[in-house]
Amino acid sequence: MERARVLLLDAAPGELLGHGLAVTLNLQRVTDRAGARTAWAGRVDFTDFDAFDEPALLAETVRDGLGYHAVKSRAGVPLRAAFLTAATDAKLANRLRVVGRAGAGTDHVELAAAARHGVAVTHTPGSNANAVAEFALAQLLALTRDLPAHNEAAHRGRWRAPVAPAVELSELTLGIVGLGRIGLALAERATALGMEVQGLSRRPPEASVPRARSLTALLATSDVVSLHLPLTSQTRGMVGRAELALMRPGSVLLNTARGGIVDEQALADALRDPAHPLAAAAIDTFEHEHEAFASPLFGLPNALLTPHVAGMTRNAMATAALRCADHIAALLANRPDGVPVVTM
Repeated sequence: MERARVLLLDAAPGELLGHGLAVTLNLQRVTDRAGARTAWAGRVDFTDFDAFDEPALLAETVRDGLGYHAVKSRAGVPLRAAFLTAATDAKLANRLRVVGRAGAGTDHVELAAAARHGVAVTHTPGSNANAVAEFALAQLLALTRDLPAHNEAAHRGRWRAPVAPAVELSELTLGIVGLGRIGLALAERATALGMEVQGLSRRPPEASVPRARSLTALLATSDVVSLHLPLTSQTRGMVGRAELALMRPGSVLLNTARGGIVDEQALADALRDPAHPLAAAAIDTFEHEHEAFASPLFGLPNALLTPHVAGMTRNAMATAALRCADHIAALLANRPDGVPVVTM
């Protein structure tokens, strides 16, 4: 029986080889390409193209008329209607059946188009919960203790005294928007450090976290607000000018969820305004990322910016890769029980 073909858009094969799949590794985002070729020679095929360039992705998809049964991504390569149409063309020897994401979130996939073409979309929710919760806590500590400004001043040889004494965590209220696995992991850690924690969630939380009545109430009564939501039509742009204006004086916003949840221009304008109640923000996810990375937040000293790295710990990435490989193999073998499949 011919092995199912799997295209790895931006990560090494890892556990996929244990499932007996025919793997093709894209070398474009591999740091040591020569080393990868040596390590995986004879076990995988190789290709080299920019998966974030849709024409290049389409060309690889239909190359030699072969096609792929599954594609796997870690970085969230956009997989839109044009790709899904091309990848499921009846003329291909192997039509796409599965899209796998080694990580949480599937907003990079056009789910309506996937459903039309019969493509199952799976991901690994919770695989990076601890990593992202720890990162959000690091963001919180960095901004509430003004570490970026002290670091910059010290590197310039200036002894920078605080304008006012910093507050301790036990003096602050943390508002968590989204009480899924990551939100609950952050709540647990913040509570252990003495913070008062409140949350907002569409579903009943699995742990006893005090609930805010609404987003408006949470914003108005939290010193630090941390976002942990998927990007959907309902959450896109949910934090804009009106919402930012509701925040407490001297407050901090953290976003390790998805860039589209926050209106970045409104956030930049707020951070530029010394009279605005928002004092600082830490942003790890942006509306435009990777090769298209751009933001109105560039250059603002009270904006701590990082390139979507909150979930990139060794343990989180290994867990996500293993689960994603298992999910892809199970779906290709028509064993969907227990596999998280995302629908519209």
